[in-house]
Amino acid sequence: MRCTQWLRVRLDLVREARERSAGEHVDNLVQCQLLAHDDSDHHGFLAELDEYATALWLRWHGEAKVKLVALTDCPLTGPGPDAEGCCLFAGHAGQHTWEAA
Repeated sequence: MRCTQWLRVRLDLVREARERSAGEHVDNLVQCQLLAHDDSDHHGFLAELDEYATALWLRWHGEAKVKLVALTDCPLTGPGPDAEGCCLFAGHAGQHTWEAA
């Protein structure tokens, strides 16, 4: 089950994400994309970057420690000929997104 933590993105971080991203839309409310966890950083997806296989994520631990980070996409894919890619970042904790589905 996915983490239930949400965070409203500060306007300055939304603006920075729009300036750095490949697309025009950046959400101003994000949910942690990791599996349910207790006392570690939360990560919410914001936007793809122009760089290949890199995205902007919002990382937070409480409302005081919020940071915009560029993270490389997780390179692993599921088994089988129609292997689904993981939608998280490289080095993430827990299961890959295809395992949690």
